[in-house]
Amino acid sequence: MGAFRDARWSFMASDSSSDVPGPAARRPAWQRFLIALFAWTAGIAFALVAAAVTIGGVALAVAYPNLPDISDLADYRPKLPLRVFSADGMLLGEFGEERRNLTPIKEIPQVMKDAVLAIEDARFYSHHGVDYKGLVRAAVANLGRVKSQGASTITMQVARNVYLSSEKTFTRKLYEVLLTFKLEHLLTKDQILEIYMNQIFLGNRAYGFAAASETYFGKPLKEITIAEAAMLAGLPKAPSAFNPVTNPSRARSRQLYIIERMEENGFITQEQADAAKKQELRVRTGMQTTAIRAEYVAETVRQLVYAQYGDEAYTRGLNVFTTVKANEQEAAYKALRKGIMDYEKRQIYRGPERFVDLPGDPKELEDAIDDALAEHPDNGDVMAAVVLEVNPKKIVAVRGNGDRFEIVGEGLNAARSGLSDKAQPKIKIRRGAVIRVMKTPKDTWEITQLPEVEGAFVALDPRDGSVRALVGGFDFNKNKFNHVTQAWRQPGSGFKPFIYSAALEKGFSPSTIVNDSPCSSTPASPAASPGSPRTTTASSKARCRCTPRWPSPRTWCRSACCRPWARRTRRTGSPASASRPRSTRPTSPWPWAPARSRPCRWRWAMRCSPTAATASIPG
Repeated sequence: MGAFRDARWSFMASDSSSDVPGPAARRPAWQRFLIALFAWTAGIAFALVAAAVTIGGVALAVAYPNLPDISDLADYRPKLPLRVFSADGMLLGEFGEERRNLTPIKEIPQVMKDAVLAIEDARFYSHHGVDYKGLVRAAVANLGRVKSQGASTITMQVARNVYLSSEKTFTRKLYEVLLTFKLEHLLTKDQILEIYMNQIFLGNRAYGFAAASETYFGKPLKEITIAEAAMLAGLPKAPSAFNPVTNPSRARSRQLYIIERMEENGFITQEQADAAKKQELRVRTGMQTTAIRAEYVAETVRQLVYAQYGDEAYTRGLNVFTTVKANEQEAAYKALRKGIMDYEKRQIYRGPERFVDLPGDPKELEDAIDDALAEHPDNGDVMAAVVLEVNPKKIVAVRGNGDRFEIVGEGLNAARSGLSDKAQPKIKIRRGAVIRVMKTPKDTWEITQLPEVEGAFVALDPRDGSVRALVGGFDFNKNKFNHVTQAWRQPGSGFKPFIYSAALEKGFSPSTIVNDSPCSSTPASPAASPGSPRTTTASSKARCRCTPRWPSPRTWCRSACCRPWARRTRRTGSPASASRPRSTRPTSPWPWAPARSRPCRWRWAMRCSPTAATASIPG
């Protein structure tokens, strides 16, 4: 029995000793450190998330009620300019702060949409308005003052361009994100993209890609190519930096990058990408923004519409159709310029417009030429160039686009005096001279100069009085004075109907024989009044001759008496008789006549100088 108790006690002792851990069972120190670090990190992260959620909730509660109402975007109506069209629908002019042509999304070509999506927001149709990765990147860049890259989606850009500013702050970004969510809830993806492609600023006062296509390429958006679409798609990021007119090299680099992005996103094939990279673009670089040269017509219409609608004329999107025919207007423009330039070729050469010092370094030479020609832009077909080499038989010049050409032979005839060794310094053509040149029908160059004279052309339909063509001067950008509607001119033979009609009222007929013999008249003395007797002296006689075939207005006036003719003229509302009081009315219907002119006896019909041998009716 004692042995049994000892064995039981031994068993129980060994069993209890196995349940008590010894000192060697504790975790290593590094494990305890990692566990503690993980716990602290998780706690801090949870605290930060909770704080962010709390702050975000408070910010939403404060900012959301202050968001602008965006319901008007469902019926998008941007500022549209006043547009003037010809009778056959050709654009003649456009006036307004924002040059825009509102284009529905269905009419925007797919290639233009693909180019924009490739560079601005390739996941536009898959996300819900906010690209979270881009948003985090923008926040980090704003903290570190680093340039952000691709943070805004198209929806966010619409929210910013329509309702917000472009400042880079967290507050503005918060409002932008909130507006983005509202836009995505209110509008469809196509509606958002339509607003973006009509609202975005693309430089040169062009808003929207339809207006940019007309501005930079002179063609409607529906005719755009892949290369042209890629060029336009690069403008929203920085319209001035990537402008194909002012910065063609940077614009070309961005265009190539966009073409590559279009290929990467599957919008175009490799063959299409290669062809687009090789296409040479023709960018409109001049001030002319329409295909038809009708600036004077458009300006006349603008004045009439502004007089009726005021400042709203530039934002209501009014389309005005005129009676002008596009082909006739273009023919009138070319005819007037040809007539003036043909006249100018018969004038003496007045010399280059400017002289500049050309450096020897090629890079500095290019900059000097650009600076010189920037102040002397091309005037239609009368282009500016800088002389590089010159001798009596040849001129080598360069244009603003870098093209070098030679002027030889008959092309030098207009400037022979400037090529002479004895020419005065101000007219002598030398290296660095800024000259004017034109292309001849034989595809050669000739030297010319800008005319000092002006001209005007107007064509009317006699059946209804409609204006078919109107050109108010040689060049609208050079002189905006309209010589058709604003200039006073001598009426010439247009005044004869007033005299003949007065004669017919007095009983005369085309078969009436009147005395058309030469006559003499004497200028009135300073003290003489109109209608007072005059004395005739040999030294002051002025001989008046008129056409012997058909009785002249002078003869009719003498036979029919001037007073009935003058009364008839006043009844028609002639400016010469009605625009001034009777006491100050000039003795000639042409108040702009030179002061040295003296009235003849038939002062209402003509004017002649006492020192001249002959005088005739103006015109």
